[in-house]
Amino acid sequence: MRHWIAVAATLLAASLACAATPADDLNSIHGNMIKTPDVGPVSVAKAAGASGRTVAEVYSQSAALKDKPVVVHAKVVKVVAGVMGKNWVHLRDGSGSDAERTNDLVATSKDEPAVGEVVLAKGVVRTDVDLGSGYSYRVLVEDVSFTK
Repeated sequence: MRHWIAVAATLLAASLACAATPADDLNSIHGNMIKTPDVGPVSVAKAAGASGRTVAEVYSQSAALKDKPVVVHAKVVKVVAGVMGKNWVHLRDGSGSDAERTNDLVATSKDEPAVGEVVLAKGVVRTDVDLGSGYSYRVLVEDVSFTK
């Protein structure tokens, strides 16, 4: 019985610690599992056309782009496959700021491009997406199709 009380106390303490952790500090909860790998310097030209945007522009123009289609020419720096029935793809083109968290754009897709590929990502901008459990996105591009 004492063992189960100790286990319950440990679980309660852990859940309280997680609840008190800001969403921006998910690495402390997940032990750096969500850290985007270093794929070296990224420099990709902006996508052409009226819908073409850089990663930084998607962030800076997110209010005007909400629920509108965009095309981003970028390098795939991370893929998390099969979560919530989607693949979660991190894109970078060399624009934006790491400090301001505007250099890594997350896209959801049925497609699964390979890390290191340079792709055209076509999807719809969503803003202020909260999935619960501390997973929230100021900007997310959904229903993305990828071409090389």
